[in-house]
Amino acid sequence: MWETTAQGTVRVGTDLMSVSEVASSIDRFGDRYLRRVFTPAELAACAGPSGPSAARLAARFAAKEAVLKALGVGLGAAEWHDIEVARAPSGAPELRITGRALALADAAGVTRWLLTLTHTHRTAEAIA
Repeated sequence: MWETTAQGTVRVGTDLMSVSEVASSIDRFGDRYLRRVFTPAELAACAGPSGPSAARLAARFAAKEAVLKALGVGLGAAEWHDIEVARAPSGAPELRITGRALALADAAGVTRWLLTLTHTHRTAEAIA
């Protein structure tokens, strides 16, 4: 969804992700899945004593899809690593957009991103 205002274009994307689906992908494909979808920094941020947190990773997966939805494109329009969830010094989540995702954002006039993440043991959600 997007709306043009006097200040520019405001775009919103949201996505829900099943935590069990991410956990299943980790179990089935292991590091190959993790390295394909998530950046090293994202994997480090989601590491836990018993391995990666599927709930935290699901929130990051949802963020990547929410960004693509905000840009009005589908999966495959950018590489997974072109969209990275990082932490601002305040601890708030922030987006780092590079590569094809950045080119799409530039073409759409998107100059600033806001992000919120949440998760339970079942689902994760992101709004960008």
